[in-house]
Amino acid sequence: MLRINKLPIAIFLAVIICFPWIAKHIPAFGNYPDLMVFAGIYCLITIGLSLLMGYAGQISLCQAAFYGIGAYVSGILTARYGMNPWLCMLLGMGISALVALLVGAPSLKLKGHYLGMATLAFGIIVFIIFNEEVEWTGGPDGMSGIPGLSLFGFQFDSVNKYYYLVWAFVFAAFIFSINIIQSRTGRALRAIHSSETAASAMGVNISRFKIIVFIYGAVLASLAGSLYAHYLNFINPSTFDLFFSIKLLIMIALGGMHQIWGAIIGAFLITFLSYEWLHFFGEFEIIVYGGILLLVTIFLPHGLAGIPGMIKGWFRN
Repeated sequence: MLRINKLPIAIFLAVIICFPWIAKHIPAFGNYPDLMVFAGIYCLITIGLSLLMGYAGQISLCQAAFYGIGAYVSGILTARYGMNPWLCMLLGMGISALVALLVGAPSLKLKGHYLGMATLAFGIIVFIIFNEEVEWTGGPDGMSGIPGLSLFGFQFDSVNKYYYLVWAFVFAAFIFSINIIQSRTGRALRAIHSSETAASAMGVNISRFKIIVFIYGAVLASLAGSLYAHYLNFINPSTFDLFFSIKLLIMIALGGMHQIWGAIIGAFLITFLSYEWLHFFGEFEIIVYGGILLLVTIFLPHGLAGIPGMIKGWFRN
């Protein structure tokens, strides 16, 4: 069984709780809580993607599609039909889970680049639907008028309030995912990653566990999409395109896809690179991402989360 150190988790929780207060008293960090809202939303997706790719060893290029499904289900049902946003979030997760089951059942029988191409095709199809179904999605112009969230009369109508809401979901998903990793399911996923043949010989139902983790990643991505829609009150198909799926892969590669911490580190860094530190590169931003991914792959194959283990290895030698 994997041993989880509770001290980093406690430090992580303390930093998240105190960050808005710190940002308030440091002028240079004034807009960082807003960026941290987006970082938290992306963390939800990368946590699920980390389990799918880092632990189960399955390639997915369609997480942006499930992210979009959650956003558009919440957007359409609340803005056009006046339904309760929390119910719509649950419906979005349910629909994403069903779609993931229908897509994953045949796709996850594939391996390697064939699986990657299948998920890529699904992501492109969903993006085209978002873009072309103008009557439902608003098409390229997007959809506005999506209401914000409230709970028992408490309005999440400020950046700090929404910040705590998003990171509460992230922390819950993080703890739940850690428990998955340490459970029988987590051991099965690692066995599948190491060798599907050996895992099957040991009695692991490979198809079942692949589909479970694929659905889990889709549900987290859908939740993130709903939170995104209710935060900005506007959604546009360009948010859920292929490049965003690639950016998610860069996040977990940079952070370290073989550790759950890597999903959070990567999402945090890429969010700040995108919105704060690299925006002046404009259309050349993708080249910078490519360079980052290349350097990490060569010099940090286990990502930034693997640096402590690498340092320990140096001292042992």
